[in-house]
Amino acid sequence: MKTIDLPEFRVALPDWIESFLPEPDHVYSSDEEKMNLAIRLAGENIRHDSGGPFGAAVFDKNTGKLIAPGVNVVVPSQWSGGHAEVMALAWAQMKLKTHDLGANGMPYCELFTSTEPCVMCLGASIWSGVRRVVCASRDEDARGCGFDEGPKPGNWRSELESRGIEVTQDILREKAVDVLNEYVRLGKPVYNARQNKLK
Repeated sequence: MKTIDLPEFRVALPDWIESFLPEPDHVYSSDEEKMNLAIRLAGENIRHDSGGPFGAAVFDKNTGKLIAPGVNVVVPSQWSGGHAEVMALAWAQMKLKTHDLGANGMPYCELFTSTEPCVMCLGASIWSGVRRVVCASRDEDARGCGFDEGPKPGNWRSELESRGIEVTQDILREKAVDVLNEYVRLGKPVYNARQNKLK
């Protein structure tokens, strides 16, 4: 029988996140406070040179407590799937020991993300079981910086809502756009920016 010699696949959040986060019992009392954390994660990711300008976090809506943070780790992990939303959702699922955050008995999970989900993260959000997706900057803001958000349907919001996932947009949008622009200004890598150029 043939075997394939594959490297071990392990992806972790950057070390700085643990000391950056507030105490575990901290209660986030508003959408703005929750989004501020996601945007600050994106900014810190730039400052620590640990990935792209995107941050996300999963919260328990009923308690206001953070379940899991996430930042973009595409370049350092050498994995195109290492987007902030995917990381936050993965850590939330591991923490709650479930593949379905919307299952019976699960908290009311909401995903806050510094930029609207790309086509991949849109799918990840649907399958994760989160009940709400809250966005800061928009798709066009990321595309304006050169990022390829993929062939996301124009009616993505109604698609999520038809599946029972509430969508809120433009929470602290300008602050999130500032982080995207800072990343570009610093000359950081705008990866996978093919935008339909593959033949």
